[in-house]
Amino acid sequence: MPMDFLRRIERAEFPLTVERFADVNNVAVLRAAGLVEAELVEAVEGDPDTTCAIVLRITPEGHAALAGDLPLDN
Repeated sequence: MPMDFLRRIERAEFPLTVERFADVNNVAVLRAAGLVEAELVEAVEGDPDTTCAIVLRITPEGHAALAGDLPLDN
């Protein structure tokens, strides 16, 4: 779940590179929601299995969601 992933990286040192497929998908969802700033990188063009994500930071909206100030589903 994207919110579970956000909780896991809450105290991470950024930039944070993630390579697991599920984590990359979580980053994509969180980025689309505006909860993190991140780059999705396709290491080998045309091969989605080599995609990674670089999380640059958790946005203020992301921190508010973590604090329970924003009503978000898990």
